[in-house]
Amino acid sequence: MAMATSMAMAAASTTTVTNIHETEENQRYKKGVRHLCESGITTLPTKYVLPFADRPNQGPHHHHHHHHRSRTQSSSPAGTNNKNNHNINLPLIDFADFTSTSTPTKRAHALHSLATACEEYGFFQVINHGISPEVVQGMMESSRCFFDLPFEERAKYMSNDMSAPVRYGTSWNQNKDGVFCWRDFLKLTHPTSTSTDRHHHHHHHSSQWPSTPTGFRETAGAYAKETRTLFVKLAEAVLESLGVADGSGESMLRELGEGSQMMVLNCYPSCPEPDLTLGMPPHTDYGFLTLLLQDAVPGLEIQSGGSWLPVQPRPGSFVVNVGDHLEIFSNGRYKSVLHRVRVNSTQSRISVASLHSLPHSSVIGPSPALVNERNPRRYGDTDFAAFLRYLTAGKDRTETFLDSIKLN
Repeated sequence: MAMATSMAMAAASTTTVTNIHETEENQRYKKGVRHLCESGITTLPTKYVLPFADRPNQGPHHHHHHHHRSRTQSSSPAGTNNKNNHNINLPLIDFADFTSTSTPTKRAHALHSLATACEEYGFFQVINHGISPEVVQGMMESSRCFFDLPFEERAKYMSNDMSAPVRYGTSWNQNKDGVFCWRDFLKLTHPTSTSTDRHHHHHHHSSQWPSTPTGFRETAGAYAKETRTLFVKLAEAVLESLGVADGSGESMLRELGEGSQMMVLNCYPSCPEPDLTLGMPPHTDYGFLTLLLQDAVPGLEIQSGGSWLPVQPRPGSFVVNVGDHLEIFSNGRYKSVLHRVRVNSTQSRISVASLHSLPHSSVIGPSPALVNERNPRRYGDTDFAAFLRYLTAGKDRTETFLDSIKLN
């Protein structure tokens, strides 16, 4: 609608005035949480206030009546209905046990630990992963510097195009979210590589990545390359732990080598009223595995046994979690687990997630080696197009993507 027309209509109708006002308000929130904090706020804008039942202090199975929406409504004292007060130390995988210098006994033990972690938690931490501290710290430092740039500089990368190789944004899905999440992000995508351009691959994708702050593109490029290498080694170990190292595992590994990688740099500024909102809502990760680098500020929580358990950050380690593709491929043996991010009132938190998926053209289904009379097939075949249809479906999202392809 042309601006002049809308102004004329606004004069004629007060409802349009509120709509225009609302749009301006929304535009302001779409500039992100950092921008909001820089403009100086002391209370949480209503746009970020979750309905009572969805607030982080309410346990996952505590359904409160939805009329408790007033922000003055106090949530129950910590620990009464959410067993959130103990941190979880995720299973620790020492990746040195998978290298050539390891012994067969150590390797067998490590594979067993890996399988248990994927079955019980869907999450594990990796130490001695072989990525140098310089590359890791460089990535964290560059991420922090990016979010510290003046807003105008960050805003250059804002885009509504979901497939843009670089996209700066806020919340979870800023075009659809009714209530916004307390998070800003920068997404950096690698185009799917093909075997022919594999050698030029590293150079090619990052040419569109931000050139500020100084050295960002080089640092992020080096980090992306190293995490991709680590991912392939991890995927190999995971497939071996499932007992499908040959056959279906081998072709899966080949496909993963051609697959896509997306890096998401997350910034969760300190929040004036952290118990009324979330940095990220409960979700599982689409894809095969996610490798997460985080600073020393806690925030990540995983759902386990009906409670939300905070993950204690461990310096120098990666938190790795099973994605939807791996749950499907393992026929449900390995779990893609719900997780969320909480924010706090004193410290900002930065994390970098590297999400690794199959090529968009791949069809993913349970490994034939893991389906038999005792273990019937639990998921239908699916692909990226089906995932996009799921994302754009109009029905309100009560069922997860995995639920949408489960067989009865």
